[in-house]
Amino acid sequence: MPERPLAFSTRQLHAGDDQRGPHRPRATPIYLTAGFEFEDFDEGHARFGGAEEGFIYTRVGNPTNSAVERRIADLESGTGAVLVGSGQAAVATTVLSLVSAGDHVLSSSSIYEGTRELLRDDLGRLGVSVDFIDDPDDLGAWAAGLRPNTRLVFAESIANPKNDVLDIAALAELAHRHGAPLVIDNTLATPYLLRPIEHGADVVVHSASKFLAGHGTVLGGVIVDAGTFPWAERADAYPQLARDRGVDGLTFAERSPATAFLDFARRVSMRYGPAPSPINAFLILQGIETLSLRVERQSATALRLAQWLEQHPAVESVDYSGLPSSPHHARALRYLPQGQGSVFAVTLRGGLEAARAFTDALRLFTRMTHLGDVRSLVLHPATTTHILRDEVQLAASGIGPGMLRLSIGLEDPDDLIADLEHGLVAASAAILLTTAGAA
Repeated sequence: MPERPLAFSTRQLHAGDDQRGPHRPRATPIYLTAGFEFEDFDEGHARFGGAEEGFIYTRVGNPTNSAVERRIADLESGTGAVLVGSGQAAVATTVLSLVSAGDHVLSSSSIYEGTRELLRDDLGRLGVSVDFIDDPDDLGAWAAGLRPNTRLVFAESIANPKNDVLDIAALAELAHRHGAPLVIDNTLATPYLLRPIEHGADVVVHSASKFLAGHGTVLGGVIVDAGTFPWAERADAYPQLARDRGVDGLTFAERSPATAFLDFARRVSMRYGPAPSPINAFLILQGIETLSLRVERQSATALRLAQWLEQHPAVESVDYSGLPSSPHHARALRYLPQGQGSVFAVTLRGGLEAARAFTDALRLFTRMTHLGDVRSLVLHPATTTHILRDEVQLAASGIGPGMLRLSIGLEDPDDLIADLEHGLVAASAAILLTTAGAA
């Protein structure tokens, strides 16, 4: 009989745990070295030529980093992964591996603002055009936005900051009909709640600094390859993967059909140098070991807080797909049955002044730009992460002056509710003062 597949919580502890060295330490060691010694002249040649596996230089591979790559690839149902220095490095490395001057990228507008700026501003300087879909639920808009030179479709599984849930399967089917891969940022969902590859995505990226690491102490990013996109059939669109030949006479698609994109990202795009420190890799691996426990608790607490906030008279609205009032609730139950994540938006009555008073009155919630921490966090998107958008763009994205983004941690839910109540009392008082001043 075949072995029973291991559960997620087991795999987050053991997957890929097969390279700890001759001394067999239980924890993965930190290989803090720039390069790796060759046994002799021929071994150096064999490793550089690809005839022999092994490590050469930490920028393109390191045993500690490799352990993280194997574990995340397993948890995301991918064929392999590449660990990089940050979430932005993961997005940039992925995009630069797939596009050339004259190509086109189609992306959701509801994405992390740093990614949006990277796509909008930096790719333009390289001769790559980008269009954004304002309503990711509008498949007609996606279809109309695709061009003959579209080389990738990009979106987030759970959008930041409003907790919108993407119909990954539908968008994957549309992208594949056009011959383009679907790249999904799965940072907010994590592989515990959602695995985009199982719904048709071709590449998954993460900011490992967030939930995967979990403690707000390190930066890291990861790229996971599904290994299913037919690069060889799209040689004219992706010549770097399926037409250009190396010194061995083979293309990346011929040399490694299931991991052509990933190998290109590691061997070529990593020349830009987004390598993570093995120390950071070790800490990310430590965080992954408790991923399911943290995310399950954080999601449950987030739902309780969202329900409480939705009933509060000082709150105008709550954007959380776990609530029946959310337009994404049915989709969330389909894609996220184990929990709807722990990052969501709450809009206060009273606009900017209410948001300011609320934020400043909080005692447990930390005021900072980060997500997925074990501590609860609060941020005002309109004046921080989305500050470069004008009022029209903010309104189109549903980001009003009274909106706040909450990232729920592991504190006791009753303590968090008490802290929120304290903030809402301060917000209500600010509204009264403003109204009295106006009178």
